[in-house]
Amino acid sequence: MTILIIAAHPDDEILGCGGTVARMAKDGQDAHAVILGEGIASRYEKRTEAMEKEIRKLHNMSQEATKIIGIMKTIWHNLPDNRFDSVPLLDIVKTIENEIDTIEPDIIFTHHGGDLNIDHVLTYRAVLTAARPIGKKAVKDIYCFQIPSSTEWAFQSFDPSWKPNTFFDISDTLEVKLRALQAYEGEMREFPHPRSLKNVSDMASVWGATTGTKAAEAFELVRSIK
Repeated sequence: MTILIIAAHPDDEILGCGGTVARMAKDGQDAHAVILGEGIASRYEKRTEAMEKEIRKLHNMSQEATKIIGIMKTIWHNLPDNRFDSVPLLDIVKTIENEIDTIEPDIIFTHHGGDLNIDHVLTYRAVLTAARPIGKKAVKDIYCFQIPSSTEWAFQSFDPSWKPNTFFDISDTLEVKLRALQAYEGEMREFPHPRSLKNVSDMASVWGATTGTKAAEAFELVRSIK
């Protein structure tokens, strides 16, 4: 079984499905990650040498984080941060199509279409387009994850609204997920910010209690081909 995470920004891959992918990697499944955007450029008014160094630093942190959860290979692209809408959608689709053709995943984890962040929304749209079920190597399962401080802040006001219907038990890998997030030095926030280690842990506990486990990650299954 081959797993592919397609995320808009560095740290989305861990926040969204780090515990689940760590569990799958532990079970011997091959896991890969594609991160489409720079992840930090929107914090600057214009591109500078200092910003380029920050992007490289963020990629290095991402490399460390993905290794912690057992991802075999992480690939970065440099779409403009929080400006995916300035890029033709077809270009994003083609980028993802190339990665799918190379990796040939059975399962994709990606963003939800009702998210607050425009990059997340366009990633979702591009993934569904690039992963159209054509041919014998069609992606079988596509799951959408939630990103704290982005999915819930849409307050289910955008279509499609977030409706989780699939849950993975991460009781044995929650600590791995939290350790991977700690690799993103300076990216995590202090509680009560949603993107804090405490909130990530609390969310896992809530979804766990919802589904009769100690900790879980929630997803919306878009499609499953059996």
